[in-house]
Amino acid sequence: MSNRISTSMMYDQSLATMLSRQKQLASLQQQIATGRKTVTAKDDPVGAGAAVGLDRSLAELERFGLNANNINNRLGMQENVLALAGDDMIRINELAVQANSDTLSDDDRRSIAAELRSLREHLVSLANSSDGTGRYLFAGAADDVAPFGRVAGGIAYNGDQTQRMVEIAPGTFVKDTLPGSEVFMRVRTGDGTVDARMDPANTGSMILEGFSRSPAGGWEGAGYRVEFTGDNTYSVTDHAGNPIASGTWTAKQDIEFAGLRVRISGTPAEGDALEIGPAGTRDIFATVEALASALESPTVTIADNAARRNALQAGMRDVARAAEQLIDARALGGAQLALIDDAGALREANSVTLKTTLSAMRDLDYADAITRFQLESTALQTAQTVFTRMHGLSLFNLLR
Repeated sequence: MSNRISTSMMYDQSLATMLSRQKQLASLQQQIATGRKTVTAKDDPVGAGAAVGLDRSLAELERFGLNANNINNRLGMQENVLALAGDDMIRINELAVQANSDTLSDDDRRSIAAELRSLREHLVSLANSSDGTGRYLFAGAADDVAPFGRVAGGIAYNGDQTQRMVEIAPGTFVKDTLPGSEVFMRVRTGDGTVDARMDPANTGSMILEGFSRSPAGGWEGAGYRVEFTGDNTYSVTDHAGNPIASGTWTAKQDIEFAGLRVRISGTPAEGDALEIGPAGTRDIFATVEALASALESPTVTIADNAARRNALQAGMRDVARAAEQLIDARALGGAQLALIDDAGALREANSVTLKTTLSAMRDLDYADAITRFQLESTALQTAQTVFTRMHGLSLFNLLR
């Protein structure tokens, strides 16, 4: 059996060799031009699929970064607003202390009341602050409408109680700004646990100097009424009118009962009373308005003077609680800002790792590629030379 090498077969083989070399050269040229060693998915199907997954992870990190920037902006603005509100509360307290003096004239008190109302309006304006994109800071999820509005009798909250959770890194969430109801509205009165108020119908000069829970304990959260008579005696009843305690009192000495204690000064008239029990809640705006109203109330009798002093002291206690609540809100916001910084460092570290991995999978080794390009170019030139010489081989040339 003999094998024949035909002219057409030699042409076909030479052509196939040159086309293969040209294809390799074209592929290497494209890699060098793009800087990628996998130009299309067919170059490395498995690697291309893995690279797409890494691209998605990088895109997700970018989205987390945008979330973090947005929430960082809102929390930063919340911090600024709360700082200004805290300054207002300091000034309100200063005015209340200044007003709690018998040396002031009625005109002086009216001037202080006017400044208090101006500060109240400023607080309302701060509470309705937006983040610069038309979304209100303290409205919860209903942030397309101003959260605080004026109604008959005071200021009403129109937002909701939602505090959004925003993902700023894989598995890491941060809280958005606080709803305004938790910052400006639900402020505990008194000392935050117990509160005491004079009966508005009192006719004597009794002043509430202080109140608290007894160090010995025993208070179960109930409310009581302490009523005084003209012979320095008192009686304590619960909310149902049942007698709890009784005795005689001395000015500026504690009266203790049921785990509570109160201290009064002045001279109570027969039937004068005070209420003491669990602290309620009150909004900042109502507290400031009550202070202003107390300063504008006429003081004709000793009872009027005692009522004004009691109102001012109650207002100062409530202002102190409101200032503490603003500080607590700032602390919560600061913790979220710190978390954003930590998440930013995590995103950056993850991004560097992913980009390094992608670079190893995609980026071209130019030295290796250029070397292979030169080899393929030489191989192509060799194939072309061989083809040219083979083209000249013929029996007819030998017969000549």
